[in-house]
Amino acid sequence: MQHEFIQVRDVKFPVCVYNEKRNSTRVSIGKKAVYIRVPVFMSEKEKIKQISSMIEWARNKLEKHADRFSKRPARIYNDGDILQVGDEEYLLNIIDKDKKTSSARLTDNTITLSVSAHLSDYDRAVHIATLISRCIGKKRLPGLSRKILELNRKYFHMKVGKISFKYQKSRWGSCSTKGNINISTRLLFAPDDVLEYVCIHELAHLIEPNHSKRFWNLVKKALPDYKNKEIWLKQNHHLCRF
Repeated sequence: MQHEFIQVRDVKFPVCVYNEKRNSTRVSIGKKAVYIRVPVFMSEKEKIKQISSMIEWARNKLEKHADRFSKRPARIYNDGDILQVGDEEYLLNIIDKDKKTSSARLTDNTITLSVSAHLSDYDRAVHIATLISRCIGKKRLPGLSRKILELNRKYFHMKVGKISFKYQKSRWGSCSTKGNINISTRLLFAPDDVLEYVCIHELAHLIEPNHSKRFWNLVKKALPDYKNKEIWLKQNHHLCRF
């Protein structure tokens, strides 16, 4: 059942409460709602107390990471804009067309975007940001692959699967059980040593899948000042966005 809403900037998150045959309470934040699950045998007084506590936890979490959960696009681009990514500049050529899909191509350092004229302002902004990140990520992928493979040969000696740049908004990188490594295109705005840290972080997960003491020892052995890179990401994450 729907309990109430939690407002975060321009987004309302419904709070959905479920009574289930379970031993403990649980709260999770989905893409469209906050979900609270409580034991069916729990007294009404205790349920109210638990639900109130979980709503407060979810509210604090959503507000703390408002940029992640807000529907507002990170940036608005216009035809003729110059986008600075690292030490390179890109000219944006944005054309609205009467079609259902959007596409983009990169020629030299000009990104030509053919954008569907049927999109809302919000969806249009999301399409443009996503297409730009894909174009630049594709161009920079060979360099990323060389970097990761070189770091792996130097420090880890593990089997690496597919390497990809992805427009990940909620994480800097990820590593699958098959050895596939994804790096967020947002890191294209970060200094090279910070990007290298995230690559090392994900490579270390090939050996240690969790964030145990052993994992951090692996990271520290490869990059003794890794904590400085984490501090940079925490302080400057708002600069890393398409």
